[in-house]
Amino acid sequence: MTLTSAPNSSRFVSHRMQAVPPSGIRKFFDLLSTIEDVISLGVGEPDYVTPAPIRRAAIASIERGDTHYTSNYGLPELRERLSDHLFRLYGVRYDPRNEIVITSGSSEALDIALRAILDPGDELLCADPSYVAYLPATLMAGGSFVPVPTYASNDFRLLAGDVEAVITPRTKAILVGYPANPTGATMGREDLGAIAEVAAKHDLAVISDEIYDRLTYDGVHTCFASLPGMQERTILMGGFSKAYAMTGWRLGWIAAPGPLAEAVMKVHQYVMMSAPTAAQYAGIAAIDQGEAFIAEMVAEYDRRRRLIVDGFRAVGLPTFEPRGAFYAFPDITATGLDSVAFSERLLSEERVAVVPGSAFGAGGEGHVRACYASAYEDIERALERIGRFVQRRR
Repeated sequence: MTLTSAPNSSRFVSHRMQAVPPSGIRKFFDLLSTIEDVISLGVGEPDYVTPAPIRRAAIASIERGDTHYTSNYGLPELRERLSDHLFRLYGVRYDPRNEIVITSGSSEALDIALRAILDPGDELLCADPSYVAYLPATLMAGGSFVPVPTYASNDFRLLAGDVEAVITPRTKAILVGYPANPTGATMGREDLGAIAEVAAKHDLAVISDEIYDRLTYDGVHTCFASLPGMQERTILMGGFSKAYAMTGWRLGWIAAPGPLAEAVMKVHQYVMMSAPTAAQYAGIAAIDQGEAFIAEMVAEYDRRRRLIVDGFRAVGLPTFEPRGAFYAFPDITATGLDSVAFSERLLSEERVAVVPGSAFGAGGEGHVRACYASAYEDIERALERIGRFVQRRR
């Protein structure tokens, strides 16, 4: 047989994947590798090294020879610790035998949660702007992503009335992610309670992404599943990456009622089998020994938060005061640039990396995301450079 031409391989890509947009953050990561002397406020991960007791626990597990698969649900000891941990913090109790699934990071948790509940065409409601993976994960699960606008004037809170206004017969679930990436917004118990009432009224599931729960500066974090009647309709997600500086360990979790947890586990067992074993032993140590580290880290992030917010405001960029996570979301419209142009020119002219707000949805346009999980001195230097950049556009 003689082949007359090479096939166009792009035609083999599924329509579903063709509809998934590339990450607006990845583009800037790629640019960073080509430019020297860059101060990065773009990468959303702690600048801390994982604490020594946590590292030692993983090393010890390897040296013991604990290098095999665990249960699909995860190490029983870790699930038991996590069950107690959630009860101690938020008063919610999950059965460690069949209501907790240990995942390979909260990113996998998001993916398998959506695949477990969404049928083709089901609508998922979510705040706009929001974390870059929410939309693609919804599309890859076959669902339809419905953004619900949020605004700086309302502290980027997801308002129950706005949620209810876009509900249709195809709506299946609400995704709530607070403290929020990219805005740093939080939501109080009253606001979340209003969302809960909408979920109950319309019989909707709720996916609550609480990966930043421990990084809260003002007030107390409210776990969505702790609200009256919500545990039975909520898939609660979290992880170890942010609170314990364990991004590279890829360790997350889902807590949900038995039927939902079993559906999640079915997806997990076929695509991942089990989370990395050494990382799970590290997770046990994190829960047992990590509280002092969290307190120290949050105090330092709070110091950096005040620096970066005051710094942006001082150079003429109005900035919502983040109350959780480690992101600032300044308004850059006064420069006359859109968020992509601002980010690209800031990087090329002043060697400072931020992420355009449009990467997080249409509602992010006019802003950029700056991560303050960087050294205090680096933030100071970055603000000096940003000040020069903004001044040239006046």
